[in-house]
Amino acid sequence: MTLKQLRAFLAVAQTLSFVQACERVHLSQPALSLAIKALEASLGGALFVRSSRSVQLTPEGEVLLSLAPRLIADWDDARERMRRHFALDIGRVELAVIPSFACNLLPRALGRFVERHPRIDVAIHDVINERVLDMVRGGQVELGIAFEPTQLERLDFQAFHTDRFVAVVPPDSALASRTRIGWETLLRERFIALQRPSAVRALLEQTLAERRVELRVAFECHQLATVGRMVAQGLGVSAVPGFCVPQMAELGARCRPLVSPGVQRRIGLLRRTDRQLSSAAQALCDLLLRIEDWESEPTEAGDGLVLPDAP
Repeated sequence: MTLKQLRAFLAVAQTLSFVQACERVHLSQPALSLAIKALEASLGGALFVRSSRSVQLTPEGEVLLSLAPRLIADWDDARERMRRHFALDIGRVELAVIPSFACNLLPRALGRFVERHPRIDVAIHDVINERVLDMVRGGQVELGIAFEPTQLERLDFQAFHTDRFVAVVPPDSALASRTRIGWETLLRERFIALQRPSAVRALLEQTLAERRVELRVAFECHQLATVGRMVAQGLGVSAVPGFCVPQMAELGARCRPLVSPGVQRRIGLLRRTDRQLSSAAQALCDLLLRIEDWESEPTEAGDGLVLPDAP
């Protein structure tokens, strides 16, 4: 049973005239008759009683007449809805994002996305790095934003930013007057770190272990906001991804370039290798992959990623 056959049936059933039905659906009478015969053959019986003077519905034809308008309307609605999805008039994207990116650079990216596609909904799961990978692999989300994994395993990774970690120090500390801070100097202070299994914590420990240096932690917490507030209150120092600079500044802490050794890692988009993205997800993906073109642009909130040289 095709849509063309249904429309032909409905035209005949409503007019009880093949001549009038031909005009309504813009078919020749042979083509219309062929469509009706094909429909009857597919359903297994007659839908009309035809004579030289009249056309009448059979009982089965009456049943189909009660169903056909809804079937056609549902088809038209489905077609229009799919057209709007492809045109990015409507849609929904689910993505998993590491918290350090979700609460810093992501809102600005989503602001640009919403300006272009205001009717597309976005669901954000801000979870730890390993959970981002798991959610993308498991199909719970279409896209992930995370640090580059050491093993992809059915995932495709597209880097859009290389993040350089910064030192975070109290505003009244002597370290705040420096233009850059080395690890040897930073680790003389009490260190505040994210709790394991944080990817940020793991990267710092790995980098220092390669230099045979132990990361001695005085305070541990789960959220970067807590780290920033504790540093601002003078409880210690820390090291965070560079895109957290605006967040740390809002919390009252100061950020300076971190050297000897510098810590950096690529961040990017993760997707399943065996699945095609929806039109909405692809549009968001395309925007994020151009992040280098706009991430350092100044805004009213001053949320660029350029590190200040002075407090």
